Amino acid sequence: MTNQNPLPLYDKILVKYTFSRVVDSITLLFLILLLGYRIFYSNIYTFPCFVALFCESWFTFTWILTMNLKWNPAYTITHLDRLLLREDELPPLDLFVTTADPVLEPPIITVNTVLSLLALDYPVNKLACYVSDDGCSPLTFYAIVEASKFAKVWVPFCKKYNVQIRAPFRYFSDENLVSNREESPEFYQDWLRMKVLLIMLILIFRTLISIFSEKSHQNFNFVGEFLKYT
Repeated sequence: MTNQNPLPLYDKILVKYTFSRVVDSITLLFLILLLGYRIFYSNIYTFPCFVALFCESWFTFTWILTMNLKWNPAYTITHLDRLLLREDELPPLDLFVTTADPVLEPPIITVNTVLSLLALDYPVNKLACYVSDDGCSPLTFYAIVEASKFAKVWVPFCKKYNVQIRAPFRYFSDENLVSNREESPEFYQDWLRMKVLLIMLILIFRTLISIFSEKSHQNFNFVGEFLKYT
């Protein structure tokens, strides 16, 4: 049941500058008195006087606008930790990943992107990821199928241990990113299990790449950090 009085997602703090308000008000009073003197009591109607009246009127107008902006200053404090407490109010989120060429855009990069999106800190029942392949590559299709199986264990792992780098190939490429392996034996066991499953996924990718390379006579040349997955 939805909480009838949920905690606010932000607090608005009003700041009162009494001294600044007094100074601004006195300045505005003097400007109005000066304009009144120019209009009602000045008997000099030369061109410089009209220019001075115009400039003083414009300055008074801008001063009123400035006072209006500065009169009630405030700053906000956001509470992101309260967002998930209002899960029922969060809208469903659809994420689209597009790809076109399995050679120029290797499926392993697409899979890495999809897995990181599925592991976002968002309610699982309100998050959906769609992959659009304009090239209709069977390699991309089977890679996504295998990635969906891996996502069933990767997403709970990320949510359980609050993993910030949610792209698995990036996460396991640098073991220095894992800071609490030695502090929690349970985490270390799960971490090793996830790494074994990722290695199995890489072996499947290599098999798929070799099969489709022979059939399509295309070379899948990866560069950078993805080179070791070929």
